[in-house]
Amino acid sequence: MCKTSMVPIRPADNPGAHPRDAPEPQMTRYADLINDARTRVPELMPWDLQARMAAPGAPLLLDVREPAEVALLRLAGALHVPRGVLEQACEWDFDETEPRLAAGREQAIVVVCRSGNRSLLAADVMRAMGFTQVASLRTGLRGWNDAELPLVDGEGRPLDADTAEALLAPRVRPDQRKPAGA
Repeated sequence: MCKTSMVPIRPADNPGAHPRDAPEPQMTRYADLINDARTRVPELMPWDLQARMAAPGAPLLLDVREPAEVALLRLAGALHVPRGVLEQACEWDFDETEPRLAAGREQAIVVVCRSGNRSLLAADVMRAMGFTQVASLRTGLRGWNDAELPLVDGEGRPLDADTAEALLAPRVRPDQRKPAGA
């Protein structure tokens, strides 16, 4: 039987310190991550994206929602890469490689999701990976639909705004809600 020994990792600023003496890491919440990314990532409102899509040199639309969400509704013509494989899709030589991303660090890209939060985080990662013209759709597809801009179902058929609104509604179960007093 192979025995391994655990070597304590020492804080970099004090190599002689014991790990138990290291300061407790500060917890970062989802909202903090969103607010931090917002300082680095440009955001477009739905009507601004609509205008850019109608102009020459329209950006690539990148939908980072989960496959089940895209099956319900989507922006026509958007490239779908789930957030969970985005980093690999942006690089060559992976099963998830998306050539339009791996070869396109200089192209204009607008990342979309349901509400604009996942797309903001995804765009922030893409900027860190060298994408120079990446932005996020502020308010996401919910805002796009609120502006009564076109969406299609999974088969590509146009959806009316009321149907799309029902499909985009949050579905937070009671057990997912923050407990009282927590």
